[in-house]
Amino acid sequence: MIKAKARFALLALFLPLLLNATYILKNDLLNLEAVKFVDKITTELNEKTGVHEYLIATNEHFPVGFNLVAYSKQYEANMSKPYVLFIFAPFAKITEKSEQTGRVAIIPSSEEIAKMYNKANVMDAAIDVVSAVDKNSAEDKNAIGMVQAISELADEIASAKGVKLQNTIKETRQGLWVVKAIVLIGAALVFWMFLFRPLYLRITNGKNE
Repeated sequence: MIKAKARFALLALFLPLLLNATYILKNDLLNLEAVKFVDKITTELNEKTGVHEYLIATNEHFPVGFNLVAYSKQYEANMSKPYVLFIFAPFAKITEKSEQTGRVAIIPSSEEIAKMYNKANVMDAAIDVVSAVDKNSAEDKNAIGMVQAISELADEIASAKGVKLQNTIKETRQGLWVVKAIVLIGAALVFWMFLFRPLYLRITNGKNE
């Protein structure tokens, strides 16, 4: 309940920032620090290559076989060509028999755009993080996976265009720590503002009385 209230308050506080993140068409999963990072990557990619990279991060529980391409059509009016759309749906059901969930889709506006990236590389950038067994929460891994996939996709398109991007995450251990830091900073902000800060103020005010 506390976490839900915290997210609602953060959404209200930072709504202008979210509205300005023009390349994020739907966001149910990313914290504010990750949103800013994705916005930097996608904006730089467009400025240097003319290609628009969009993201849909949804917590919708899609059924088995749900058509993500058809689903993306409702967002077409908000996308400019040429584009590539990355859809991340961690709660989409994979099979009827298993309890496994999680689907990723990469939808280009044309065959020409599709040739600029390796689909498997981009999907692996997200899936490898999400499926890893570690101490990170599923929520954090989803955010880290999305940021890495968006970065990988942008780098590959930029490479195909013969340019280099400054804001993407490089394939190094240092780069991975950067992504983790982005996610953890956002989480820490929530806890500070809505859990620890009120407690700190109560203690401080109590001492001053």
